Amino acid sequence: MVTTRVRIDRIASSTRNARIGHDVLLGPDIVCREGYVIAVRLLHDKTVYNEVEDPSGRFIRLRAGDTLAGTLGHRRALRGYAGEVPESLVPGDVVQVLNMGGVLGRCTAINPDLGKPFDAEVLGAVLVFPRLGDRVGRPAHIGENAVPQSDRLECTVPVVYVAGTCMNSGKTMAAAEIVHGLSRVGVKVAAAKLTGVALRRDALAMVDAGAVAALTFNDAGIVSTSEAAAVPTARGLLNELARVHKPDVIVAELGDGVLGEYGVAAILADKPLMSLCAALVACAPDQVASWGIVRVLDERFSLRPTVISGPATDNEVGCRFIREELGLPAHNARRGDGALAAVVLEAIRAR
Repeated sequence: MVTTRVRIDRIASSTRNARIGHDVLLGPDIVCREGYVIAVRLLHDKTVYNEVEDPSGRFIRLRAGDTLAGTLGHRRALRGYAGEVPESLVPGDVVQVLNMGGVLGRCTAINPDLGKPFDAEVLGAVLVFPRLGDRVGRPAHIGENAVPQSDRLECTVPVVYVAGTCMNSGKTMAAAEIVHGLSRVGVKVAAAKLTGVALRRDALAMVDAGAVAALTFNDAGIVSTSEAAAVPTARGLLNELARVHKPDVIVAELGDGVLGEYGVAAILADKPLMSLCAALVACAPDQVASWGIVRVLDERFSLRPTVISGPATDNEVGCRFIREELGLPAHNARRGDGALAAVVLEAIRAR
C-alpha cells in the first residue's frame, strides 16, 4: 500500500477517540463506514457555518485549502444539513462537511440559513499504528479508546432527562442551568449528551456549569445516534459515569427531538433507562410545541414532564399557557433565577 505523509491543519472533535496528530500518514484504501477518520482538503470559503470544533472544544475558522481530519458519518438534522456515508470513496472524490464536529459525508439536503456546505476533496484514510514497530498501519476509527456500549444497565444513580421538540429548543441551556443549580447546593452532578450528532460543545457547557464530568455518545465511538445504537450507548455512558465518578445525580440531554431520527424515542421507551428517571424536563419553543410534547410523551411513552422550559417560557404569556392549559410548572433557564433547578431538586428528593 502506497502511503502519503500529510500535515493536517485542522483536527475535528469527532475524531477525538482516535487520538491522531497533525502529522499523519494517509492510505488510499478508504473504509466507507461510519466512524472511520479521513483527511480532506477544503475547496472553497464560506461566510456562515464556517468553523470546526477541535478536540479541546475550541472553534476554529475553516478556509479554502485547509486540510481537515474528520469522521465519516450520517446526519439527519431538521435545522442543519442532512447527509450520509457514500458507498465508496477514493482519493480525489468530493464530500461535504456536515457539521461543526467535522462529520463528513455526501450532503443530501441543505438548510437555507446555512448555505451550501463546504465541499472537500478526499485525500485518503488516516492511518494509525497501535502496535510498537508496526509498519503497516490501519485506518483510524473512533471506536478506539471508546467507552463500551452495554446491553446491561448497571447504573443506579438518579437521572434527570432533558428532552425537546427539536434541535435548538433550549435543551442544553436548561441542562446547564440544572447542573449549575444542583451543584450550588452541594449535589455532585455528572452529565451526558445521549443522542445527536458529534459535537462536544453541549457537554462542555455542562462541565462549565459545574458537572464533575460529561460524556457524549461520541466518547462511545458513535458519530450520530440511531434507533438501534441509542439504548446500548446510553446504558454504557451512564454505567461509566456512575462507576468512575460516583455522582449523586446525572443530567442527561437527549439531543434532537422526541420525534427525530437520532434514537430519542428508543431511550424514552426503554424501561431500565426510564426507571432511573428522577425528573423529565421538556423543552419547547412555543405553546403549540409545549402542548405537543406533553401529548407525545403521554400517548407514546406514558410519561409526564416534571417541568416545561425552553423559549416557550421566555415570558409570562407562554408560562401562563403551560400552567393553566397543561397543568405543569414552567421555568425559564435563561433567567438564571434557580427556579428550574429548584423544581428538579424537589423531584429528585421526592423520588
